[in-house]
Amino acid sequence: QVQLVESGEGLVQPGESLRLSCVVSGITLDYVAIGWFRQAPGKEREGVVCIPRYEGVRHYLTSEIGRLTISPDNAKNTVYLQMNSLKPEDTAVYYCGADRYGCDQYDMEYWGKGTLVTVSS
Repeated sequence: QVQLVESGEGLVQPGESLRLSCVVSGITLDYVAIGWFRQAPGKEREGVVCIPRYEGVRHYLTSEIGRLTISPDNAKNTVYLQMNSLKPEDTAVYYCGADRYGCDQYDMEYWGKGTLVTVSS
């Protein structure tokens, strides 16, 4: 049974940083595309960043490249999302998603339950 468990929920002020974690069990990172997605209040879920199964990184929020950074730790079967210089518009529930075939911001095969990030002064 594949499970994705996010952590790192928090209330932070604008400009601060936060790191989210997603622990994957039931399948190894070597065999999935893995990514972070978010859903802001009143909006549809959108992709943040995803690592396809074979190569490269897919950035859905091209204006945020370098500010929102994904990094996998295959030894721990965990993927992180480092978020710097947080803005109020980053407020959302952040989801980890995995798929044996590829990145799809709307239709990943496996989803975590999400973790809430609130950016507010």
